[in-house]
Amino acid sequence: MSEGISVESLLEEARLTAEMPPPAERLRLREAAGLTRDQVATACGVSRSTVQNWEREGGSTPVPPGRLPYLRLLRGLAEIHPAPAAPGDPIAALFTDQPYGHAPVPAAAPAPATAAPDAFSGLETLRGPDGLAVEGDPGPCVRCGVVTTFQSTDGRPLHSGGLCQRTAPVRPQAAPPAAPAPEPAPAPTVAAPAPVPPVASPVAARVPARPQRRSKSAERAQADLLAVIRDAVREEAERASGDEDAAVDALIKRAVPDVMDLFTETRASARYEYTAYPTLPDILHKPTKKRPDQIWEARPRFRHPDYSMRAARADIKVTALDTNAAYLSAMKCWLPIGRLEHTTGADGVNPKRSGVHLITPAPWAHPHLPDPLGDRDEAGALWVTDATLRLLLRLSGPKFALTQAPEVHESWTSGATENFLDSLRKLLSAARDEALTTQDALMEAYVKAMYSKLISTMGESDANRKIYRPDWMHIVRAQAHANLWGKAYKAHQAGLEIIAMLGTDELHVTGDPWTVFTQGRALSQMKIKYSDAKASGEYMVGKAN
Repeated sequence: MSEGISVESLLEEARLTAEMPPPAERLRLREAAGLTRDQVATACGVSRSTVQNWEREGGSTPVPPGRLPYLRLLRGLAEIHPAPAAPGDPIAALFTDQPYGHAPVPAAAPAPATAAPDAFSGLETLRGPDGLAVEGDPGPCVRCGVVTTFQSTDGRPLHSGGLCQRTAPVRPQAAPPAAPAPEPAPAPTVAAPAPVPPVASPVAARVPARPQRRSKSAERAQADLLAVIRDAVREEAERASGDEDAAVDALIKRAVPDVMDLFTETRASARYEYTAYPTLPDILHKPTKKRPDQIWEARPRFRHPDYSMRAARADIKVTALDTNAAYLSAMKCWLPIGRLEHTTGADGVNPKRSGVHLITPAPWAHPHLPDPLGDRDEAGALWVTDATLRLLLRLSGPKFALTQAPEVHESWTSGATENFLDSLRKLLSAARDEALTTQDALMEAYVKAMYSKLISTMGESDANRKIYRPDWMHIVRAQAHANLWGKAYKAHQAGLEIIAMLGTDELHVTGDPWTVFTQGRALSQMKIKYSDAKASGEYMVGKAN
């Protein structure tokens, strides 16, 4: 027998292994105790990622040497935080005084659930291509009012399946009138008095909301990952011994692997898988390293046709505006999560799908507004992203009525979600806000490098071998342009003239832009665009004769 191993320890490990709870219960126990994955990893002598895999459906199974201390921890937590379960369920007997197989304690029959109103009876849960429910921003369920992160196919918060109907509070009903008492009859024996049922409270009992626990868990997870970002900045600052430029260079070099680790962490609790290396059509492959693929991203270099910086009269003031963290905001977009499938005609155009489309756009008849497709050298059909097509369809709708809908010839699409990168976006946004509040230039540069390099290396890049989705890269960039076009249209509607719109973040307007936009560094705000040619961000142009 090897040193340090006894028969008793082997028997204990075998017994505990037989009682190993499923990953979801392991996660529940840790969160119920308020423990972080780092704390559990330190106690068990394993890495944080190992604990994460133990708590993930389809992840790894605990193995020695960390298995025994982990099982002991789970047993202790289960005694402190027991989970209610259905009688006779093997999980109900795990780590309890009543072993599995014993007769369960009789439980009170559950109260009947209140039927959902007719207005909500036809709602369906939004699901991904794998059939699992897709999560989004938390909100009160339209059926039962309890907060949930799931949503219906029309975008409203809705519990998955019939969960809300089982947790809906039941209104107390008035007791039926008592029947007249029968004549007393002699009884041979004295029966024990029947238990008196408790009087129902006029107030429905509060039902524990699991989504609220999950929301708190998400907040703790974000706090843990923010600490990881701070630690990286502090580590490089100490290593550079006060040389800020050297620290920035080091942080930029590690930005890609670090942001991919953060991406993996934010995906730990996701309910559906994605395809990191799908088979892609030729239109998404570069023919050579120096030649781009066939997707048109709609990056404009628009300049107002009636104004020229070379005009003799320089009497009109223009303000150059800059969009804050354009790519970070654009990470909130519809991304295909599976392998792209080919369709012809308009069959691939679906609000719940995303990808790339071959279209023939309608002519743009508004010279004083930027063309939503940008500046093109040739007319005719072209491949665009889902973000560009959605913009064109909105502009052809009754709200804008600025153009005709494009003709769709063929598409490569997959089932999609708007929230795929949202957890990572929220994390990086929180880190950016913290850097701006504390005036931490190192953290600000580090966060900027992470989100910008993440987008730029999603395609064919030697800097990122963990993912190959050029379709995602094009869609996020096109979404940044669509967001900028929306700001330009907002300024135009407010009476400002659009002098120039460049790339995905630069907008030049006449008049006072702060009557339309809020000045600042937040994601929803705009700031002055400084450059060597226009140090103040303002310049004068004249009207062409």
